Amino acid sequence: MSIRRTTSAVVSAVAVTAAAVASAPAAASAHGYVNSFQRLSTFPAYLNSSIDDTAAAEISTVTEDGRTVVYTDSPGKRLGLIDITNASRPKPAGTLAVGGEPTSVAHLGNLLLAGVNTRTSFTEPSGKLVVIDSRSRRTVRSIELGGQPDSVAVAPSGRYIAIAIENERDEDVNDGAIPQAPAGWLAVVDTRTWKVSKVSLSGLSEIAPTDPEPEYVSINARDEAVVSLQENNHLAVVSLRSGRVVSSFSAGSVTVSGVDTLDDDQIVLTGSITAKREPDGVAWITDDLFATANEGDYEGGSRGWSIFNKKTGKVVWDAGNTLEHIGVEHGQYPDKRSDAKGIEVENVTFARLKGIPYVFVNSERGNFTAAYDVSNPSKPRFKQLMPTSNAPEGVVAVPSRNLVVVSTEEEDASIGIRGGVQIFGFGSGPDTQISSRSSGDVIPWGALSALSPVPGSRDKLVSVTDSVYTPTRILTLSTDGVISRELVVTKDGKPIGYDAEGLVARKQGGYWLAVEGASASSPNLLVRLNAAGAVQEEIPLSADVAAAVTSNGLEGVAESGRYVWVAVQRAIKGDPANTARIGRYDTTTKTWSWLLYPLDTAPTGWVGLSELVAVDKDTFAVIERDNQRGTLAAVKKIYTFDVPASWPGVPASWSGVPTVAKKLRKDLLPQLKAGGGWVQDKVEGLAVAGDGRTYAVTDNDGLDDATGETVFLDLGRLL
Repeated sequence: MSIRRTTSAVVSAVAVTAAAVASAPAAASAHGYVNSFQRLSTFPAYLNSSIDDTAAAEISTVTEDGRTVVYTDSPGKRLGLIDITNASRPKPAGTLAVGGEPTSVAHLGNLLLAGVNTRTSFTEPSGKLVVIDSRSRRTVRSIELGGQPDSVAVAPSGRYIAIAIENERDEDVNDGAIPQAPAGWLAVVDTRTWKVSKVSLSGLSEIAPTDPEPEYVSINARDEAVVSLQENNHLAVVSLRSGRVVSSFSAGSVTVSGVDTLDDDQIVLTGSITAKREPDGVAWITDDLFATANEGDYEGGSRGWSIFNKKTGKVVWDAGNTLEHIGVEHGQYPDKRSDAKGIEVENVTFARLKGIPYVFVNSERGNFTAAYDVSNPSKPRFKQLMPTSNAPEGVVAVPSRNLVVVSTEEEDASIGIRGGVQIFGFGSGPDTQISSRSSGDVIPWGALSALSPVPGSRDKLVSVTDSVYTPTRILTLSTDGVISRELVVTKDGKPIGYDAEGLVARKQGGYWLAVEGASASSPNLLVRLNAAGAVQEEIPLSADVAAAVTSNGLEGVAESGRYVWVAVQRAIKGDPANTARIGRYDTTTKTWSWLLYPLDTAPTGWVGLSELVAVDKDTFAVIERDNQRGTLAAVKKIYTFDVPASWPGVPASWSGVPTVAKKLRKDLLPQLKAGGGWVQDKVEGLAVAGDGRTYAVTDNDGLDDATGETVFLDLGRLL
């Protein structure tokens, strides 16, 4: 469970209607389920220190009264605390130094139990269990463990604490292969005496039996601990009362078909893997059954999770490719991990909420938590995908308050990714996630960079994928967020990949694309497609603008009569700062005319245009946005402006580059915040559907340096 502080190459997306609230009536989705969990809030860990601090949240617990989240902050060598008395408005509650790197935290009554790594080298591991009174916040015990702790668990009886002493390997030695001394073990603390005993786990596994590396531990009502030996691909069940291993068995291997195995900017579910499960997180479901998160390590990872019988060691149920397909269906699949461990299932937990037994499963690379009803453990039922921030590690439920708390560890302030905690509340709500199905098959999607109504339809929209994926595809979706069709763009009979940033479906059939250029050999283009998605014409910008446009080129396209309009994202060379260009292409005369658009300024970063919509023949709407996420996001707005044809005394064919006057129609930040998540930066799609309602969508960058969440907003009758 080592922390990653660098940017991950993740690729995925989920959509949430910001207007949805926990009190909204339940609504069935296209797949027949009702959302049970509403995200209430997101708390970045830096709020407990400063925005310039490097902070993260890896493993969490919640105090006995259900009012304080306590998380491990490895970079800060401290525990962080969050007041969740109001779970929708969490407050920073300070930090506690623990004298080393905290790797796990649990609670026993009013006591906090932190496993702390104090090693100076891999070959001389050391660590301690720090016991803190959560009320006074004073350390009441510090117990030396003799090795490097990873996971800490408390028995439901309160009698025992089990600590996985991992003594993790040095990945720079022999390519990280094991065995590497010293071996790990299970430490057991009897809470009557606070004495530590050692349970050897050596000699159990077929893989490196002299070097067990216990990773995670969970305890059932019989005071039995299940321990995952991840690198050894092994599972052990230990009686804490006797201090003996009562059963152990290999986690086994599995062949999974119908998955993407190539990092090639395409999500193609035709590959097959055979891999060791190498489980990380484990959690008891009953006293005889437990779940495993099959993350994999250097030799494995099955892209799913399993349920095992402790007595027989047999698999009761295995996710196979289904969880990965769920990630794809919801736009949260990390294509750049296709040749590695895919969605990389990191952790699991079990809880009974409102009488329903749930397993919650974290996907570290897909950036989501999946909820399953395990009323029948041999046939778990997927209920909901919950989008999270980057690299969800810890997951814990609070049955007394019907909450689920997910802690995310990735911290990269340079791109607006911050480690923290997200809180979900249980209670029926509407299905507000974009998903994809067509004739029973999943349509892979993500990086939605534009929106357009479908002429003649009340409830259909089209979007387009940008350069994250190739070839370019036009996706048809309903106004309630179901993607049902994909159309591959072709040129000369072959699929082609553009950086398509604008799209409009034409009344006479076919489409216009606005293609953002990257160089002279890959210029900004206005592209006309027929109804089959075949390129009919590529139109360059006027020479003067083409020579002056920067890397922030075309970002929107609209059609009005014989004219096609485009938006350039940011100022071109020679234009005033904080301006952008609006271009009009006359399809009859084959000429360009240009307008200057005044941009807002933002406290941090830059502001640019990211969409263009024709409201009528003389009025257009744009999206202005800054390039900031989370708490730094400040400008996410819809403006309208009129063009010279409607200006008094100005002819429709103007000279020079007049400056338009804009009018604010909608500030999107309140709705982007209302979903309780990390505010997304790229609001890139806007459309007025046939039903007269306006919709907006964010581009999730296919999870590249992004959370991967796609936000889909119903803005009502706005334009």
